[in-house]
Amino acid sequence: MPRITVNVDGTHYTDEVEPRLLLVQYLRERLGKVGTVIGCDTSNCGACTVHMDGHSVKSCSVLAVQADGHDVTTVEGLAQDGRLHPVQEAFHDNHALQCGFCTPGMIMQALDLLAEVNDPDDQQIREGMEGNLCRCTGYQNIVRAVRDASHRMQPGAGPAVEHAPEKTQSQAPVPRTPADEQVETKVTGGRQS
Repeated sequence: MPRITVNVDGTHYTDEVEPRLLLVQYLRERLGKVGTVIGCDTSNCGACTVHMDGHSVKSCSVLAVQADGHDVTTVEGLAQDGRLHPVQEAFHDNHALQCGFCTPGMIMQALDLLAEVNDPDDQQIREGMEGNLCRCTGYQNIVRAVRDASHRMQPGAGPAVEHAPEKTQSQAPVPRTPADEQVETKVTGGRQS
């Protein structure tokens, strides 16, 4: 089985995975990141949206092996030091959820949109969020929340975990030994098969 190393919400994990395992399944079943929900398994609803290297992806359409060497941020990685991210706060304050099923994916997509467009108008928000479906049809409050979040955030803002410093030559990875991987697996909660 292929071995992957992935940084999820600021923590490094090393695991052996089946080649066909979806990223959403890896996040939920292996790492316990159940905030990333499985909606349709066809990439239509966007409920499973996460960020990979700072950009939104539907994790039901990405294989876990494709995340090897990448940084993944889930909705659970947005809050910092016990404080909700401004997008999470805006969704809460504007009642931009009904059943809450679509909310994690909506928040992750909204964050990606706001990183690209500083102060979007309602039409830009609707277009930027169109790949994420709300089965309860709470779209007006979602648009209101994204607009509010844009006012709470600095241009291009995102979770701190997505802004890792650039690697310099002196920060090149140190070769790892099998003993290092065993320690990492125990500390981070990754699994080895």
